[in-house]
Amino acid sequence: MNVKPPLQTGSFIDEAAIGHVLDSVRPDPVAIREVLAKARQARGLEARDMALLMTLSDPELLEELFASARQVKEEIYGRRLVLFAPLYVSNLCGNECAYCAFRAGNKTLQRKALSQEEVRAEVEALVDQGHKRLLIVAGETSGQHGLRYIMDCIATAYGVKTDRGEIRRINVNLAPLEVEEFRQLKTSGIGTFQLFQETYHRDTYRRVHLAGPKSDYDWRVTAMHRAMAGGLDDVGIGVLFGLHDWRFELLAMLAHIRSLEKHCGVGPHTISVPRMEPAHGSNVSIGPPAPVSDLDFKKIVAILRLTVPYTGMIMSTRESAEMRNQTLALGISQISAGSRTNPGAYKSGGESEIFDAAQFQLGDHRELDEVIREVAEMGYLPSFCTACYRLGRTGQDFMDLARPGEIKDHCNPNAVATFLEYLQDYGSPETRQAGEAAIAREIAGMEGVARQRSEAMAARVRRGEPDVIC
Repeated sequence: MNVKPPLQTGSFIDEAAIGHVLDSVRPDPVAIREVLAKARQARGLEARDMALLMTLSDPELLEELFASARQVKEEIYGRRLVLFAPLYVSNLCGNECAYCAFRAGNKTLQRKALSQEEVRAEVEALVDQGHKRLLIVAGETSGQHGLRYIMDCIATAYGVKTDRGEIRRINVNLAPLEVEEFRQLKTSGIGTFQLFQETYHRDTYRRVHLAGPKSDYDWRVTAMHRAMAGGLDDVGIGVLFGLHDWRFELLAMLAHIRSLEKHCGVGPHTISVPRMEPAHGSNVSIGPPAPVSDLDFKKIVAILRLTVPYTGMIMSTRESAEMRNQTLALGISQISAGSRTNPGAYKSGGESEIFDAAQFQLGDHRELDEVIREVAEMGYLPSFCTACYRLGRTGQDFMDLARPGEIKDHCNPNAVATFLEYLQDYGSPETRQAGEAAIAREIAGMEGVARQRSEAMAARVRRGEPDVIC
């Protein structure tokens, strides 16, 4: 990866240029259909293309947008759907973010940083559910609960081995770091480093980030440049939709992506699309400043899928089960399941999830087994695959396989093997039945090397061989 020296400012987010693009487009069915035809080639879109698609309101054109997104998503990702769980290890935070329950000024929040023994108990509870992939999340703090603490949590999580399983890949959602700190973090064996800008609009950013390290817009928006300079191949970006006009946020996100491609050689591995939800003790008591309707939210997912076709898209349990299910076809390739957003909630069963220590209220309360059964019945193939991380298919190497469509020859067989492993070790009878049908359907639709690998790997799993990857 050819990475240039990290940027110091977020000057690549040109608000005047974004405003000009938004002001220059008008609904034009002919031009929109031309953009959709271009998008279906799965080569991506540019700012004006995105802006044109944002003007859509005609029901017929909306369906063409959604159909195009479905086509591109299935061409690249097939029907597989990666599952993971967030593990909140600490809600200690020195920031004053108006929308977040973790904000420093929230005196009603029960503060907690898990001990390593508690981290181990949480991970054991997640492994007992069948999880293989974790996202470690923590508030922004320093001292004894800073980077060294997080790296200890990662080591503890990787060290958990039970009779039936273990965590095979850990991603992290952490505060911005210096380049040397990113190098240290890489030694812990993480997969993707996630960090959300929340909003790219400077004035809005200033108004909702009132104090603490996070109030520095430029430090945050250039963090991914430092992460890649520190050797992290895969990074994940995101916006908290509802803080500012979603149309501006999408165009600014594209500018962020293009800057990473220019300076680091590759864009983000994932994009997350959280919508602002109620948070107990936040300063935003009357709802999102810039609400995003359900229809606009689906447009966001579809437009992003067409704009950056090879980038993974993540949907959290902030959304309802119904909305999550609807967006799977439009571009979402990863979802969390059975989530808790307060430290210690998996071991305790999550009884205190609603108010005492949670970051936000959940929209989807289903447990992992139920989520898996429902998405399998919908025709998707749940996956716990971690092969690319462990075999070095990251960053540019991943994109070199993804762009010509060759990555499916690895991803689909790995999805079959990891899903079958889950079914045999953890699935309820009803989920095993739905899952076996999904696997049979998936293999029947494969051809060539992908089918050969899937059949061979499935046979090995059925013989009791664990962790079969290619």
